[in-house]
Amino acid sequence: MKKEYKFKAAKRGPVVPQKGKTRITIYLDNEVIEEFRNRATEAGSGYQTMINDALRQYLAKSGKPLDEALIRQVIREELDRAPAH
Repeated sequence: MKKEYKFKAAKRGPVVPQKGKTRITIYLDNEVIEEFRNRATEAGSGYQTMINDALRQYLAKSGKPLDEALIRQVIREELDRAPAH
């Protein structure tokens, strides 16, 4: 081991980065975590993988949110298609 190490160019993070995944800290209700852990144990998989899959399913079902900008765009498009009076 060296007597001195230079940390000036050091970067924080995992030793081996995982492609396509990001490590985060998130607070979830204890009951939610326990339920995912129980289900994961029964299924023989990891609870974090199950949480990730559940979030993916939610995102796939939820679609694009209906906000003011989207409503205005739809109204403009419909007005353009409407016959002039």
